[in-house]
Amino acid sequence: MKKVIQDADYAEISYDSELKLGKIRWKRKTSTEEYQYSFITLLGFAKENQIEIFLSDIRDQQVVAPDNKRWLETEMLPKAMDVGLKRAGVIFDGNVFKKYYINMIIKVTNKFGLPMKVFNTEEEAMAWVKEFC
Repeated sequence: MKKVIQDADYAEISYDSELKLGKIRWKRKTSTEEYQYSFITLLGFAKENQIEIFLSDIRDQQVVAPDNKRWLETEMLPKAMDVGLKRAGVIFDGNVFKKYYINMIIKVTNKFGLPMKVFNTEEEAMAWVKEFC
């Protein structure tokens, strides 16, 4: 069952207890505070609720600042794995700048041994998520 944890003008954060899925759907370019707050909010929720799969829909996100990429790698991913994250997925539209961001994320997730897949549609991503239920 899907529960919206936060719905701001920059991101919607949701949780599906049946799928053990945490999801962020980005709505626009974010400030550093908004970007980090979204992940921290989901991480805090994951400490009380089981999240094994994370899905990020970045089709409307815009470019992510290098400092945020570094923060995601050094701070957020290790903490997320500590609370039970087992796999991650990204939905994106093929934009060249986002491809660079995704390639960086893939390198990081590989370093941590976290399986990650990239999708073009939410339907493809959700079909993948349901394989693990």
